Amino acid sequence: MYHENCPYCNVNADEEQQIVLENETCYFIQKESEQQVLQGSGLIIPKLHKQDVFELSEQEWNDSRELLLGAKKILDDKYTPDGYSVGWNTGRAGGQSIFHAHLHVIPRFNDEPLAGKGIRYWIKQKENKRK
Repeated sequence: MYHENCPYCNVNADEEQQIVLENETCYFIQKESEQQVLQGSGLIIPKLHKQDVFELSEQEWNDSRELLLGAKKILDDKYTPDGYSVGWNTGRAGGQSIFHAHLHVIPRFNDEPLAGKGIRYWIKQKENKRK
């Protein structure tokens, strides 16, 4: 599957985006402009257009894991982070804005102003309670 207007189906169209690792079904990519705040951050994306994580094949799951471990090794060696935030946003309510499955890989550091605040921090706030 391919979608003409999807930035992850056209991963090479953005000159700022770099393929750091790849295997048969997936890429680990980084974008220069994202490095200003989230140093070392990147995405693992399937090569074929899959709307969200629930559409991934078994091989895409396995290949995503392989790239996650490979990305961690590269990031550990280059940045020596103190932790990681890793996650999928799925559907608009889940925070997904580009509807091509992508796994966020974000190195975290003890000297960040929001160190210790993980993925759930934002959705656990009182203001987010359903009415």
